[in-house]
Amino acid sequence: MKRDYYEVLGVSRDVDEAALKKAYRKVARETHPDRNPDDASAEARFKEASEAFRVLSDADARRRYDRMGHAAFESTGPGGFDPSNMGSVADLFEGLFGSFAQRRRRATGRDLTYDLSVTFEEAALGAERVVRIRKPVVCETCDGSGAAPGTDVHTCKRCGGTGEVRVQRRLFAAARPCPDCGGRGTIPETPCADCGGTGHVRRETEVRITIPAGVEDGAVQSLRGGGEEGPGGAGDLHVTVRVKPHPLFERRGVDVLCTAVVSFPEAALGTDVDVPTLGGKVTMKLPAGTQSGKVFRLRGKGIAAYGGVAKGDQLVTVMVEVPEKVTRRQRRLLEELAAEMGTETHPQRSGFLEKLKDLFE
Repeated sequence: MKRDYYEVLGVSRDVDEAALKKAYRKVARETHPDRNPDDASAEARFKEASEAFRVLSDADARRRYDRMGHAAFESTGPGGFDPSNMGSVADLFEGLFGSFAQRRRRATGRDLTYDLSVTFEEAALGAERVVRIRKPVVCETCDGSGAAPGTDVHTCKRCGGTGEVRVQRRLFAAARPCPDCGGRGTIPETPCADCGGTGHVRRETEVRITIPAGVEDGAVQSLRGGGEEGPGGAGDLHVTVRVKPHPLFERRGVDVLCTAVVSFPEAALGTDVDVPTLGGKVTMKLPAGTQSGKVFRLRGKGIAAYGGVAKGDQLVTVMVEVPEKVTRRQRRLLEELAAEMGTETHPQRSGFLEKLKDLFE
């Protein structure tokens, strides 16, 4: 069964003309087949919305629909109104949004992608990098015309100089760059020897990339006009940031994680520990009796929130290292220390032994 036309467009039955057009624009943008290639469901919704708008935007058809619903159009007859006739959907869509062909009358160059590898510190603190990218640029010999110096260019016969042709796609026609002239609208009489008539040559160009503080691995930055050049202007350059692993630091949101390794005597007696941070080395006071796994927080030593000023913290996890090998004298001293300390100085171990005892009794 067909859905109610008002429900399809998400409007009330007393909707005015302006609100009706606004609602249709929203649905059509979301479901347009150009934005949802090979999506049959989206195409069906687009067709459904277009049919609903054709009916509700026609005053006579809307009155008939309000009285009789879909039954009003079950028998169209000569001169009748058939809402399922989608032959002019493209005209309807262009009337509301403007022609895609007009907005892309001269084809822009292709977008380019680039993976930028940065250090942990560069991603956290921000930096600027200059990279070299090989891409097509305007040929200096022919100034982009594609014609040998002193020769003429002719209007492309296939596209009539527009730079594009219309291709029928499913229910409507779409504009595409002309395959004969490559979107330029002209064809050189004698092709330029340096660019082969394309109007472009491949060159390495320098691109300055700003890495904002706090950027995360996998973030994409787009540089407008940084892509390939075309008759209608350059495309964009999409830079994907790849953050290299750090030997000491890990990231969790805006916090930096690291581990400080101390000996048993240092943990038992307390000491000052040198800790690396993004801003340089700092000294952290380790209190006596620090347990392995204890986490200390260094305020404001983390990463600035992306696009913000406030910084996160650095979380330092203390790991108490137990010696793997000891000398005979060290063993004797440790045995004497163990006998001297007993269990009173190990409340956590005593509690564990008590629970273990209760479990088996």
